[in-house]
Amino acid sequence: MQIGMIGLGRMGANMARRLEKFGHHCVVYDPSESAVRSLTETGATAAASPVDMLSKLSAPRVVWIMIPAGAVDALLGTLQPALRASDIVIDGGNSHYVDDIRRAQQLAPLGVRYLDVGTSGGLWGLERGYCLMIGGDTQAVQQVEPVLAALSSDAKAGAGHFVKMIHNGIEYGLMAAYAEGFNILHKIGAGAGQTVIDAETAPTQQITHGYEFKLDQIAELWRHGSVVSSWLLDLLAGQLATNVGLDEFAGHVADSGEGRWTVQTAVDAGVPVPVLATALFARYTSRGEADFANRILSAMRLGFGGHQERASARA
Repeated sequence: MQIGMIGLGRMGANMARRLEKFGHHCVVYDPSESAVRSLTETGATAAASPVDMLSKLSAPRVVWIMIPAGAVDALLGTLQPALRASDIVIDGGNSHYVDDIRRAQQLAPLGVRYLDVGTSGGLWGLERGYCLMIGGDTQAVQQVEPVLAALSSDAKAGAGHFVKMIHNGIEYGLMAAYAEGFNILHKIGAGAGQTVIDAETAPTQQITHGYEFKLDQIAELWRHGSVVSSWLLDLLAGQLATNVGLDEFAGHVADSGEGRWTVQTAVDAGVPVPVLATALFARYTSRGEADFANRILSAMRLGFGGHQERASARA
């Protein structure tokens, strides 16, 4: 099957490679000429622009978009004048499902079908394959079935990205749980034998002192037969095996938007998601968004009790 791929980043390029590997032909475009060139070396056809891509595809044309959510509308605005009835546009990025519904309605009068495909698999998708969560017109899904690993059970526009949104919200919670657990092991091991006695420090139970946990070995152990084994743990174990202190990371954790959309949706629906919300807010804290709030706390403690911040904390 012939398919156009716009966006050859971390996932888009590997998706195109995987499609070529399984006998499909890709016409590819990306603002990065080197990204396009790397795909043409494996058999793909290069396009000079999104509209040029359409001209190189046979009708009915299928275009798969793998770009940041905030850039999708501008790209559709470029493509729309050149799209024709029976063409199919697939957004495989991390768009908000509400935007998918609007875009499907926008393209429908032209006879253009729009599919939203929440895509999970990351850098390993080329080898392992991708988990595809699909929403949109059933006939369009069936038409592109040769390039899909799975079909969505819900054919409503936005369903695919809605399911992917919840998937990523759960992912935030899982990642936070691993992070907090390993942080306890790390802190106890790092603080072994260190006891501070002053008015600003709560006493630590001595039972936690003296352990020297080897986080890389614990992660590897948990991978085998443990209730908490998972692919996320496999990836973490690989990182710890290389650098157990994770010194190359600053710990400023980004969020692509789907975690916050999950929490916003839960609020609108009146569904409690304390774990997912806490995991999201922890990411904000990691980027310094709680710094002023922490200064407020220190100011109030100084005011009511004369508590001075420890010099090491201000350093």
